[in-house]
Amino acid sequence: MVLFTACNSQSTEEQIHNHLEEAVTLEEEFEKQQSEITDLELKEQEIYNQIIDLGMDDFETIKELSNQALEIIEQRKEKIGLEKDSIVSSKEEFNEIEALLDDIENQELKDITESMYEVMNNRYSAYEDLNGAYTESLKLEQELYELLQQEDLEQDRLTDQINSINKSYEQVLHSNEAFNNYTVEYNEFKKEFYETADIAVSFEE
Repeated sequence: MVLFTACNSQSTEEQIHNHLEEAVTLEEEFEKQQSEITDLELKEQEIYNQIIDLGMDDFETIKELSNQALEIIEQRKEKIGLEKDSIVSSKEEFNEIEALLDDIENQELKDITESMYEVMNNRYSAYEDLNGAYTESLKLEQELYELLQQEDLEQDRLTDQINSINKSYEQVLHSNEAFNNYTVEYNEFKKEFYETADIAVSFEE
């Protein structure tokens, strides 16, 4: 009973605050994987540049480099999976605030919180799109490095594959931009929520 009372003594705003900050904590793994994925992308780009500088006389070297690139793609797949798990956990925690929305008595604060809730869920949806586009790009890259291991590979087939990859990355960039825009918008609402609720929180600039 003591624990139950202690829990209930928190205001609705404080409970929302707890869910918001826990959602941030759950996204720390996402941030970590983002950095590591970028490093792997750069390594793979270096390998790709080496491959395109080679001629078919260097087929064995091309095969060896392609295998290295395929290993990096597997590592990227693994990290994308960890990244997604982090976002899913964050979403589950964040959505706990839905049940608290009707308990907010201050109408201005309620409007801000509802807008914040909507924007954050748009952000999660944008991540789903981003994750799908990135996963498709990885699949196409994997196919490219498998093609490069065929000695009788025709130039047209190679060109088509590279064009498909470039097109898929346009979708990745588009989805990433939407995700980033929602992130900025959410952070603005979150700051507004804390200021209106008079909850002291320091923000990183």
